[in-house]
Amino acid sequence: MGDTPHILLVDDERSIREPLAQFLTKQGFRVTQAGDAEGARMRLAAYAIDLVILDIMMPGEDGLSLCRHIRGTGEIPVILLTAKTEETDRIVGLEIGADDYVVKPFSPRELAARAKVILRRAAAGGARQHAPASGSFAFAGWVLKSGERALVDREGVSVPLSTGEYNLLHALVTRPRQVLTRDQLLDLTQGREAAAFDRAIDNQVSRLRRKIETDPKNPELIKTVWGGGYTLAAEVTRL
Repeated sequence: MGDTPHILLVDDERSIREPLAQFLTKQGFRVTQAGDAEGARMRLAAYAIDLVILDIMMPGEDGLSLCRHIRGTGEIPVILLTAKTEETDRIVGLEIGADDYVVKPFSPRELAARAKVILRRAAAGGARQHAPASGSFAFAGWVLKSGERALVDREGVSVPLSTGEYNLLHALVTRPRQVLTRDQLLDLTQGREAAAFDRAIDNQVSRLRRKIETDPKNPELIKTVWGGGYTLAAEVTRL
């Protein structure tokens, strides 16, 4: 990464894209613009990009598809720009590897601050903490097999987990009945610094509850600790 971070800003709305590019430039970034996914792919191939700021809703290929392409071909960080009503898209975006999202309408200053945090982390080469290669954890009728990265129920039926869900559950089962803040969970599951990303944990907890709780609206396993974070309220046995 050079002395001046190079951002690729992808948004089909010129009225948003151009003023934002001007603001980011004043904040010390080098900014290249693209109005659609095709243009973004061309610029990704032509330039050394340090960070992509990407609108989800675009004509033609949408931002989620482009984010998946970016994550599949390298480690360039991605911030998604989303509308308030796009909760499902935000969750999907985080699951396929986006580093953060900002909801429209947003503060350009906040976006710039988030971009700087992500770039600092990338420059430091912050590696994610990975789960042990082997070992299984039994809790409340479930078994999490870390060697296979699989979750099975009492009947031995496997329940699919996204990478984010697996990492979150592994962090919880290895620290049962311990209150983990959002920041701690982010560090354990994603290796990121900054509370700016705490919503990613809330989304993952919600999805994981729908898979392991009898009543996700009244969870008995993954408990919310108000003002604290989350805890796994179950006995865990290492197998």
